[in-house]
Amino acid sequence: RPFHWPISPDPSAEGFLCNHTTLTEVPSRRRCVSRRFCCSTATNMRVLVGGGSGFVGRELTRLLRKEGHEVMIISRQPGPGRITWDDLEAGGLPPCEGAVNLAGENLMNPLRWWNESYKKDLFSSRIDTTRALARAISASSQPPHAWVLVTGVACYKPSQTEQYTEESTWAPFDLLSQLVKEWEGAAHLPDNIATETRQVIIRPGVVLGRDGGAMKQMLTPFWLGLGGTLGSGQQPFPWIHVSDLAGIIAHSLQPPSRPPSSAPEVFNGVAPAQNTNLEFTKELGRVLGRPTLLPVPGAVLRALLGSDRAAVLTEGQRVLPHRTLQAGYRFQHPDLKAALRQIVGS
Repeated sequence: RPFHWPISPDPSAEGFLCNHTTLTEVPSRRRCVSRRFCCSTATNMRVLVGGGSGFVGRELTRLLRKEGHEVMIISRQPGPGRITWDDLEAGGLPPCEGAVNLAGENLMNPLRWWNESYKKDLFSSRIDTTRALARAISASSQPPHAWVLVTGVACYKPSQTEQYTEESTWAPFDLLSQLVKEWEGAAHLPDNIATETRQVIIRPGVVLGRDGGAMKQMLTPFWLGLGGTLGSGQQPFPWIHVSDLAGIIAHSLQPPSRPPSSAPEVFNGVAPAQNTNLEFTKELGRVLGRPTLLPVPGAVLRALLGSDRAAVLTEGQRVLPHRTLQAGYRFQHPDLKAALRQIVGS
């Protein structure tokens, strides 16, 4: 069945303009007739977002619509402005200029025990949805100019001294790094499509925001004065404000200025600040005006969460956003204190 874009932003809204002056009118958008790689959409984009109803997806949708773009969400449940994953499989890719996948079972779901069934869901919810979108893009007669996958920094081996940039080499060393490898591999497009569609992988750290993610689970115990470091507290704590992660995704959806490479572009979605878990804990306590005197031993976390999940909290990586900054993205919340004040005060 045909797909319909239900959202119609003001076609007069100011948008991205290129250096070419020969433009042809297409309903609700202006296209440069010079080169597809220059500015395939000069006024607004239609963006398809897998997992768009989640924490990051809601922020991204808000940002894109604010900028005048049209957004359609892929989710498990149908509804206004949405299609289901079954719709995607049956009907193919809706016409769009950008596609993003944020879908995946919550790694820190407190209601699920760490067992083989949960591990299977973590893999399938990420890999199957990513593969479905990649296949739909590959089969489309008009593939989007950008295909963005958001994974994570779990590919980098925990270390208190090693610094990782987007150029760092890595190989799977545990369950979650193996997940990242298979997840990113599922997004790969055939070479003939990769010359048309820019492939982008964003690896975020801990995503901070009031309405979801880690902060939603931490705010109540910290408000009650029950907060404390996790494990030793000396482990690196790579983080990013949810508004910046949405901003990096939106930045990556911009039409490429030259034909894309067959290899994906990788951007680390982390703030430039380098913090430890202890620094994060103390700063959050200061912002809330609460003590942080109750550390949680690593053994307790391993018993409650399982060793793989506990390692995400008790170990960490020093991750730098070198390529993200080189690409011209300007962080709204580059330092921890300001980011936490914005979240707590919002």
